[in-house]
Amino acid sequence: MHPPPPAAGVAMDFGQNSLFGYMEDLQELTIIERPVRRSLKTPEEIERLTVDEDLSDIDRAVYLLSAGQDIQGTSVIANLPILMRQNPTETLRRVLPKVREVLHVASVEMQLTAAVSFLSILQEESMSVHTYAHSFLQIILLNLEHRDTGVSNAWLETLLSAIELLPKETLRHEILNPLVSKAQLSQTVQSRLVSCKILGKLTNKFDVHSIKREILPLVKSLCQDVEYEVRSCMCRQLENIAQGIGTELTKSVVLPELIELSRDESGSVRLAAFETLVNMLDMFDTDDRSQTILPLVKSFCEKSFKADESILISLSFHLGKLCHGLYGIFTPDQHLRFLEFYKKLCTLGLQQENGHSENQIPSQTVEQEKKYTSVRKNCAYNFPAMIVFVDPKNFHMELYSTFFCLCHDPEVPVRYTIAICFYEVSKLLNSGVYLIHKELLTLLQDESLEVLDALINHLPEILELMSIGGESSIQENKLSSLPDLIPALTAAEQRAASSLKWRTHEKLLQKYACLPHIISSDQIYYRFLQRMFTIMMTNNVLPVQRAAARTLCIFLRYNRKQEQRHEVIQKLIEQLGQGKSYWNRLRFLDTCEFIIEIFSKSFFCKYFFLPVIELTHDPVANVRMKLCYMLPKVKSALKIPADMHLLQQLEMCVRKLLCQEKDKDVLAIVKKTVLELDRMEMSMDVFQKKNYEKDLLDQEKEREELLFLEMEQLEKEKHQNEGRSSSEKSFEKKRRDPRTPTQSLPKNIPVPVPGPSSTPSTSKEIKKSKLIRSQSFNNQAFHAKYGNLDKCASKSSTLAHAPSVSGLVRTAVLSLTDDSFRTRNTSSVPASFSPSPVLPSTSRGTGNTADPKSSGSKDAQPRKATLKSRKSNP
Repeated sequence: MHPPPPAAGVAMDFGQNSLFGYMEDLQELTIIERPVRRSLKTPEEIERLTVDEDLSDIDRAVYLLSAGQDIQGTSVIANLPILMRQNPTETLRRVLPKVREVLHVASVEMQLTAAVSFLSILQEESMSVHTYAHSFLQIILLNLEHRDTGVSNAWLETLLSAIELLPKETLRHEILNPLVSKAQLSQTVQSRLVSCKILGKLTNKFDVHSIKREILPLVKSLCQDVEYEVRSCMCRQLENIAQGIGTELTKSVVLPELIELSRDESGSVRLAAFETLVNMLDMFDTDDRSQTILPLVKSFCEKSFKADESILISLSFHLGKLCHGLYGIFTPDQHLRFLEFYKKLCTLGLQQENGHSENQIPSQTVEQEKKYTSVRKNCAYNFPAMIVFVDPKNFHMELYSTFFCLCHDPEVPVRYTIAICFYEVSKLLNSGVYLIHKELLTLLQDESLEVLDALINHLPEILELMSIGGESSIQENKLSSLPDLIPALTAAEQRAASSLKWRTHEKLLQKYACLPHIISSDQIYYRFLQRMFTIMMTNNVLPVQRAAARTLCIFLRYNRKQEQRHEVIQKLIEQLGQGKSYWNRLRFLDTCEFIIEIFSKSFFCKYFFLPVIELTHDPVANVRMKLCYMLPKVKSALKIPADMHLLQQLEMCVRKLLCQEKDKDVLAIVKKTVLELDRMEMSMDVFQKKNYEKDLLDQEKEREELLFLEMEQLEKEKHQNEGRSSSEKSFEKKRRDPRTPTQSLPKNIPVPVPGPSSTPSTSKEIKKSKLIRSQSFNNQAFHAKYGNLDKCASKSSTLAHAPSVSGLVRTAVLSLTDDSFRTRNTSSVPASFSPSPVLPSTSRGTGNTADPKSSGSKDAQPRKATLKSRKSNP
């Protein structure tokens, strides 16, 4: 469960009055700018601010604290941790006494700087704890009761951090003993508030006997203070005190105080008592919960609607934790009452209470609406806890209508929070997750991109739960509404693309990589794949283009039709690798990096090796430069001796770059890359110990690619056999019909003759077993999480411990009938998809550099463009 989101920021007002205000500010700035020369420092002032450069750091600090201005003294105090690291002895002896003198009359800024510096010195542990207590503790205690609340709180935070490290005796003599007088009614309210917070921190530093004798009397006194601020502050510290004194003393001392404070006349005190009780539920046994705490909670909830809305905000935030802590002691009637109370909070403020129009709503009602929105947002935050409270089996009857209202709430913060919790709700519903499919579509199509951004954080997991739906769910319920998901996903992507929030668009494209495990290959091909091409070629944000390229590679990886795969490969080579824009050719290299990562080495070498190294002749220096950085990855995809001819072509291209490259930046990278290529060890066709896991993983990828081909072929044969068998059955029926004349039978129809031969049935059995094996592989592959590609290292390490896997993989590879993937020779590729014919070296050779529009630019770019990637919109 995630914490509720922060409140939405106030929108900038661009009304007419505000624009006139901005114009007046600009006029004032022009007036101020005119006499700027008159405000220059006089020679006397410059002389006064000048410090001798020969002074040491310690001498300069002492001088500035003694005779300098406030800003100079503040600078010295800010650098006090540095002085303590460099020269702690002289700093403690000479600088710290000056700091103590200055702080008596220091400004607020200097006081805040000193509190931060003292805390930094404590955290850096540049001195012993005893030295810190002797030198700094008294200064901290003297400034605790500063008249400015912000300064007092800053020094208090420093003291509370110091209490964690100071020894027990120092705490007793320097802090606890003076606290007895500071907590008296005769002291100021600020002093008593500080005493409450210090007592809550000191409890964990002393034993139970010392707490009972020295601290608990002060706690009781402050709980009965005449000021409600002090009672509320002490009430919030009771949780820390209960943890220090144990369960028995908590029941006998702390619980009675909490009960009395829960009936206080001040609403803030009652609220503090309620929140403290909720946080301490685990410390009480069942009897205390049912006999003492439950009646208090019921009374608090019943009075909350008559009280201030701030109490409702706190109650709605803690309601999930409260129901969880009291679960098991509710009677059926109490259980129903709390559920109805939660439902009422979920719709608080949505009913039309009066007939005023929007222009007639007073300002106090607007503030009230904001508080009601906070209540509903907290209810959305607690919705998963309430599903546990009612049992997921009763979700549809008890909570579905409430969930529907939260998903359609008019306020964005409420829908944002329920979108964050959507994955938790899906996990809890398990087999009943199909019940909230419509709400998923609603949030995907939400008009606010904040809601969409919150939902897509766990979109792959949500879609997987939707597609699987649990073991006990009905198949029709699981899959009947999935086609409605595709328009919602495409609409969400288009809405993100049309906005300026490119990070949301990038994240959504990354999450789309899970779609091959959710919907069919044809649906992806016709509805999503072309959109990825469009984004890669037209979008102006580099991270978005790269996200689209990676998702496209995953779509290609799981595509089940060879014709579609060839079409995608051809588009990549022609529209990107041979594109007129140098920007498209750079994106082609990015795509090839993803292909090396996702596909097997043989796949890359068969389709993309030659188009990639052809870019060594690219007329734009940036393309050649990026290719040089990529060459080690290209070489790592080769296997010796099968790819020896490709290795020779790679070496020839590198030699040409070394001899013919004229750009000095590219040449420097080529020389560096050559050294890296020489140090690389080539992969062999036979497994090696060093690269065993990588080779095994690559073989697994290749086996899956081959099985995809075999699945396609076997499915085609299955359809053909079904068509042939149906025609044979109809013909056999006609033949057996006595009314059909024998002469009408064709002579070439084979007649089955009984005998010992069983070859046809055996071949059918073999094909059937292959089809079953392929279908089982399909189920395993498409129900796995898409993140398995990113976790390939861990997968390979697991496979490495199975000695029989390599033998099974080799057997599967050798048994396949499709020869198109067995060899890496490009001559086996059809002419229309062969990499070599579609990449003529003359189309983008060095001789065409005079025409930058056609070969070397995105929009008439020069020969050498900057290597820096296009900056993204913030």
